[in-house]
Amino acid sequence: MSRTPQEIFQSYVHAGPLTRDADALAETFTEDGVFEAPLMPDGAALPRRIVGREAIRTAMAAYYERQPKDDRKPNLRKSGYVLHTTADPEVFIAEIDTVFDGDGDGGDVVVSLVQIFRTRNGKIARLRDYFSPTLLG
Repeated sequence: MSRTPQEIFQSYVHAGPLTRDADALAETFTEDGVFEAPLMPDGAALPRRIVGREAIRTAMAAYYERQPKDDRKPNLRKSGYVLHTTADPEVFIAEIDTVFDGDGDGGDVVVSLVQIFRTRNGKIARLRDYFSPTLLG
């Protein structure tokens, strides 16, 4: 089944950042899918590279479990993204500005990032997530 970049991206965002459902997130990847976060520092809670759907499921479940339960959720009305298609129909790029509401001490926190998706048969074969983990702390 062929899915558009928009459909693939929305499935990924809903499963991961919005609902933190490691099972649903893993299912957006191919069996041999790769998740990379190249800017993660050594020893971070999220590995820089995870290979295979089951390893993604396990790593993301552990990562989500470590997140504070009262952790702020993104403000979807203030956040935005643009998807860029490429000459390769299996590759698209997401340019994202995620906005978290200020906690009363200051203004909103904006986390800008770029994700490069390589897809195969409507699933993510490789995702490179470029964001600064220090901005989430």
